[in-house]
Amino acid sequence: MSEILRTQAKIAVLAGRHSHFGSFLYLGRNINYPSALEGALKLKEISYIPAEGYAAGEMKHGPIALIDEYRAVVCVACESKVYEKMVSNLQEIKARKGKIIAIATKQDNKIKDQTREVIYIPRCSELFSPLLVALPLQLIAYHIAVRRGCDVDQPRNLAKSVTVE
Repeated sequence: MSEILRTQAKIAVLAGRHSHFGSFLYLGRNINYPSALEGALKLKEISYIPAEGYAAGEMKHGPIALIDEYRAVVCVACESKVYEKMVSNLQEIKARKGKIIAIATKQDNKIKDQTREVIYIPRCSELFSPLLVALPLQLIAYHIAVRRGCDVDQPRNLAKSVTVE
């Protein structure tokens, strides 16, 4: 986590380059599908930008129709048993001029063929990758919200999930 936090300035710059987009799509496969859902939720909560999380394996069943040069697509493409399939998704997005932000494993040079916008996480067991992926996803949302002038400490219309009577 501390290694990822040391890249926060780079993440802030990357987020700034994407803060003007009116909607985001988040894609993840297998164990990182919930990461895509959480990334989209966090962006909606604090920046008020419409965002959807999808299982990348389902991309051709709807979300692919949304991809164009006006939508940012955040792809969780860490080293895993489904990595090659995720790279195939990135190729499809790139072919449709989608603006890709990839979260990838450190020393992954293949991902650079698909996008120059890459946030690297340290190499770890696939099982633990969602723990590391969560931090850059939250930082992307945070820096986009700040760039757009949103109050990240008191997002509008959010209520506590547990209420006390």
